[in-house]
Amino acid sequence: MANRFRGFLPVVIDVETGGFNCRTDALLEIAAVLLEMDDEGLLKRTETIRYHVKPFEGANMEPASMAVNGIDPDHPLRPAIDERDALQRIFREVRLAVREQRCSRAILVGHNAHFDLGFLNEAIERTSIKRNPFHPFSCFDTATACGIGFGQTVLSRAAVAAGLEWDESQAHSASYDAEMTADVFCEVVNRYRDIFELARQKESQQD
Repeated sequence: MANRFRGFLPVVIDVETGGFNCRTDALLEIAAVLLEMDDEGLLKRTETIRYHVKPFEGANMEPASMAVNGIDPDHPLRPAIDERDALQRIFREVRLAVREQRCSRAILVGHNAHFDLGFLNEAIERTSIKRNPFHPFSCFDTATACGIGFGQTVLSRAAVAAGLEWDESQAHSASYDAEMTADVFCEVVNRYRDIFELARQKESQQD
């Protein structure tokens, strides 16, 4: 894994939010999907870590966004935890995965990744978390990768084009969207495995 991504460990992140403004709108759900590489060099997803998040004090929640994600932040059975707690729990698992796979740092993978990275970075700043395992500005965007690999940039269409099943009833759940993003990311990376190996061989010959 470390050789494949220059020392970075890709970790898929998806957030459900109260709007599009990462500075003012609530972070309501976050999911992280860990990846690993098998003995044949094929990437696959493993563990999914997901938390419902309590809106930070004064957070904005746009009615249109709430209608799309279907989240009721005040539901008495919603097992939400504070932002800081949710991030620390996820970061603990990510740091462990980084060490186990001999990488130097995690890098966020997301569909329109800068949206998720923006909300993640703002939550980190709000909660004053110091040990962030993710690269602060670099990321892997599956919308771009799927546009190149499958000719589709919408996640649902890209999943179908990749030969995966898409369940619309589960969409806009952080865990489901993160897992589907992970699957299409793995599919793109795996399709380029032979090209990558050829490039590595040429680089070794030049050295």
